[in-house]
Amino acid sequence: MSTDSHALTGSRAIVIDRPGSHRLTVGSRPEPGPGEVVVRVAAAGICMSDREVYEGRRDAAYVRYPVVPGHEWSGTVEATGAGVDPALVGQKTVAEGFRACGTCERCREGETSLCGGGYAETGFTEPGAFADHVVVPARLLHLLPADADLAAAALLEPAAVIAGAVRTGRPMPGERIAVVGAGTLGMLAVQLLAASSPGELVVVDPRAERGRQALDFGASESLTPAESEAYHGRFDLVVETAGAPSTAAASCLLARRGGRVVLTGMFTPGAVGIDPVHLSLSQLQVRSVFGAPSCAWSDAVRAFGLGLLDPAPLITHEFPLERFGEAVALVGGGDPKTGKVLLRP
Repeated sequence: MSTDSHALTGSRAIVIDRPGSHRLTVGSRPEPGPGEVVVRVAAAGICMSDREVYEGRRDAAYVRYPVVPGHEWSGTVEATGAGVDPALVGQKTVAEGFRACGTCERCREGETSLCGGGYAETGFTEPGAFADHVVVPARLLHLLPADADLAAAALLEPAAVIAGAVRTGRPMPGERIAVVGAGTLGMLAVQLLAASSPGELVVVDPRAERGRQALDFGASESLTPAESEAYHGRFDLVVETAGAPSTAAASCLLARRGGRVVLTGMFTPGAVGIDPVHLSLSQLQVRSVFGAPSCAWSDAVRAFGLGLLDPAPLITHEFPLERFGEAVALVGGGDPKTGKVLLRP
């Protein structure tokens, strides 16, 4: 269906009414309220969080059914509400997902992803971008260059998460750095960390094909988890991106004494715990990352604009909205050839 026919038939959206049940709806284009913009969606990425929403495995506190999913997206501003600069119309953009209050103590400290005003996030509790249009507060926009590749820009949400991890990890030139996991987050981490001029940049992943791609993105070496055991105690900074049951504990073993570990993967109950004896004897600094604060979004968008971050090679599949069921089944399906899956309204 062409964009012109979309305009004739209305604005479509994927709605998940309850776990395992979705439908494609058609209605009128949403209208922006005060302080809001309507964005025509160009591309929206599907991640494991979206599959968890579809299957009913996301923590009930972090989803509200029925919901239009889609928190990784890019598009073009199509309309502005009262109090919003109309010059935004026509601008390419992405937007932060967390609807932070901006006034609580965490927000005042810049930790907008930890807002104490209550959890609200595009695609989980608020209508998301698996649709022709998405409505967001204008204050959350991050504008893109006029020549930006909007398919690649749909990956700026996971890139912002990684930018937050890099901020937290504080990489210094010449340091030995390891990235555990070579999925979307891991590959984006390699690109951003390569820009810090590390002495070594090693990627750990059981998938040989992903390891080879990491070398193209700037890694100096790729290892399987078994091979990485010979590197225990080596790295100044370890950035964990996989969220697999064993990767938090394994990442701590890779760090040198006094080293830094940043956990970005979303772990599930039953993950192997970090050995407190090793933690105390090694004097490790261990931090976790939940989402991306505003400053991390700014870092990611800036790196994208400068060409330091190129997510385009990570995209392996694109589907129209009508094939959402087929698309979401690919995500987390285990095929090493499946990278980022996009919906293209």
